Amino acid sequence: MHIRNSAYLLLAIAAALFGMTFVAVKDALELLPPLAFVGWRFLVGAIVLLAWRFPKGRSIWIDGGIAGALLFCGYAAQTIGLESTSATNSGLVTGLYVVFTPLVAAGVRQVRPSPSTVAGALVSVGGLWLLTNPGALSLSAGDLWTLLCAVAFAAHIVALASMAPRHRVVPFTAVQLLVTAVLGLGLSALFEGPTWPTSDVWPTVLATALIVTCGAFLIQVWAQSIVGPSRTAIVLALEPLFAVITAWVVLAERLTSRGWAGAALILAGTYVVLVFAPPEDADIRTAEALSEAH
Repeated sequence: MHIRNSAYLLLAIAAALFGMTFVAVKDALELLPPLAFVGWRFLVGAIVLLAWRFPKGRSIWIDGGIAGALLFCGYAAQTIGLESTSATNSGLVTGLYVVFTPLVAAGVRQVRPSPSTVAGALVSVGGLWLLTNPGALSLSAGDLWTLLCAVAFAAHIVALASMAPRHRVVPFTAVQLLVTAVLGLGLSALFEGPTWPTSDVWPTVLATALIVTCGAFLIQVWAQSIVGPSRTAIVLALEPLFAVITAWVVLAERLTSRGWAGAALILAGTYVVLVFAPPEDADIRTAEALSEAH
């Protein structure tokens, strides 16, 4: 029980770090293109973890490559979206991965999602429309990219549930970060041109790499090995709250009454999924197996 409580506490800290990152990244995008930022940020994090414990064996590179590709899709879409949406919107829409996680898991298991999950998803979609649109029936480019980010993060959490039990946390995380960095820098060179971070943006790159990419993400992977993917998603649902508070304090971003209604519906839909959706036995078995392995 003690280690489980520690996992929950560390996940809450990770959620705060993830949430506060939105403002820092949005400012950094004024100085560095999105794919380049993702690449450099994750390269620094990968180097630190690879120096700590280098991955050995073919399977860890295969699993880490798949998980890393999903992680890259999530962070690339989120960072591209931040160019044309607010940090507040980005935090709230990214938080929809909590709703998408059980939907993706149900799709992978080829079973029907529970009625509570479907209801929560529908409520959240209604909130998304209110939050991101002044009246049109289409999402802005930034919000659409962020929505894709939420789906990718959900797929990543589900992938970790099956892959993480087979590997040690640090080297498995290192492979994911390295794959994300290689994809980010490679696609940046192709579409954005070779870009080297300037002295103005290096502090943000280093802070997000060491504190968030290494620290918070490592916490997420370890804690998920203790409490399982669904419960991990529950605690990380605090991330949008920290994002909204940070954007309000630092960037003076304010939601309209329509935006607040949308945010409330998104959080309500998330609450429905977290509280009323049935627990997944597979998640519990995964947590137990990983607790024994680590």
